[in-house]
Amino acid sequence: MASIFDTINLHNGVKMPAFGLGVYKVEAGEQIEETILTALDIGYRLIDTASFYQNEEGVGQAIRNSEIPREELFITTKVWNSEQGYDNTLKAFDDSMEKLGLDYLDLYLVHWPVKGKYLETWRALEELYRKGRVRAIGVSNFKIHHLKDLLAHASEKPVINQIELHPLLSQVELREFCQQNDIKVEAWSPLSRGRFFDEPVLGKIAEQYGKTPAQIILRWHLQNQIIPIPKSVTPSRLKENADIFDFQLSQKELEKINGLNKDQRFGGDPDHIDF
Repeated sequence: MASIFDTINLHNGVKMPAFGLGVYKVEAGEQIEETILTALDIGYRLIDTASFYQNEEGVGQAIRNSEIPREELFITTKVWNSEQGYDNTLKAFDDSMEKLGLDYLDLYLVHWPVKGKYLETWRALEELYRKGRVRAIGVSNFKIHHLKDLLAHASEKPVINQIELHPLLSQVELREFCQQNDIKVEAWSPLSRGRFFDEPVLGKIAEQYGKTPAQIILRWHLQNQIIPIPKSVTPSRLKENADIFDFQLSQKELEKINGLNKDQRFGGDPDHIDF
């Protein structure tokens, strides 16, 4: 990956940016609109929201206020847990599209694998995909056993699995399963909100390249074929996060960062969804 404009090919032929912006907990209204417009000016083209974030209207408004052609943008949203099931998902999609003000969506995800519901939810996503209302469909927070169950019943295979992923939770087995099944991996909370920026391993590598620990972590993601979607509302941080295309980590450095893994979750466990 040599540019913020680089893309990866999803298994259905759709091209998706290899790097993007997550907008979880970005406030609706002025904050979300200004954040996205700043990100678009820097070169971000992938914007990841969700109905649960309650800022889809602001995402749509920022898109309309920007001068970037719609076809150059890649917009993702997700169906929330309480909205799952076949009919509910179709309604949730319509609600999201009305809030976004878009004619089509690039990627629609099942936000969490709600037991007893996610297969019917997936059936609704397949219907939306067949009708051309969304260019690609995928899942979020699915473990291997969820994916196996889905693949055993699905007509369409998910293009992506968006999961909590960072050096403290590297999810190697899940990533390998996804790779074997041609499912791309996307990382939410790729920086784990800065919880381990003081790791000496990261500091030493960062000093060598004249970069920050955050930039080293994001580069680690890219070189592991992971799509990171770091969140920030600070213009300088948005720019810093995107300034990761002018260097490359060595295999030895990648392995040192791999060694930080502690299988440590900071978000919810997909096997225990009580939200």
